[in-house]
Amino acid sequence: MKEYGLIGKTLAHSHSKSYFTKKFEKEEIAASYALFELPEIAALQNLIEENPSLEGFNVTIPYKQQIIPFCHTLERSAQMTGAVNTIKITRKKNTVLLKGYNTDIIGFSSLIGNKALATKLPAKALILGTGGASRAVQYVLRALGIGFTLVSRHAAKSGQINYAMITASVIKNNPLIINTTPLGMFPELSSKPAIPYQNLTPEHLLIDLVYNPAETEFLKEGKRRGATIVNGMQMFIEQAEAAWKIWQK
Repeated sequence: MKEYGLIGKTLAHSHSKSYFTKKFEKEEIAASYALFELPEIAALQNLIEENPSLEGFNVTIPYKQQIIPFCHTLERSAQMTGAVNTIKITRKKNTVLLKGYNTDIIGFSSLIGNKALATKLPAKALILGTGGASRAVQYVLRALGIGFTLVSRHAAKSGQINYAMITASVIKNNPLIINTTPLGMFPELSSKPAIPYQNLTPEHLLIDLVYNPAETEFLKEGKRRGATIVNGMQMFIEQAEAAWKIWQK
């Protein structure tokens, strides 16, 4: 039986196993999907050796960038973003080859291209977080011609600000705010990005890539102030289906 899975440090929040298990049952596919919690990315080598039927896997926090040195080749979008969330494994005799892809781009493009959102997209955005998921979001916004400012905890690089620098004016001038961090994700339900929520208005669109829970504290704060809110469920589904197509090539 073919095997697939998800690697990450902690995976209690993930719906991936449930999603693929239901898909395999519904479509009568002889395959299984497992969650592989790795304490560090170096444990990947043993995982692949110990699971000879593993033909591909998804990658989540915090390994979307750390996994790149383990890839033998990268698909163009993965090269462009410097982040990988899907791996296809090819086994030839005693050789195991890993190719990295970024299906987060497909997922986020689908989410933000939704008809209900397309007409609401403003010209400027704040992207909260600078990790692997953030890189996919940056890629898509550039393609759409939407300017953005990155927000990180330390703002060590040019073109970034830190959370303390988010003023009322910054919130007003960036009607689209996208959370790419894991803040608010199960089981840390009470956490949220440290932005001045009191300055949000009905003119704002808040997107949270977190999908578990369906409404994070970040989204609830926006909802209280009349903002349009969207979670990451559609992105999750679309990136999962894109990964499946890659594994079937």
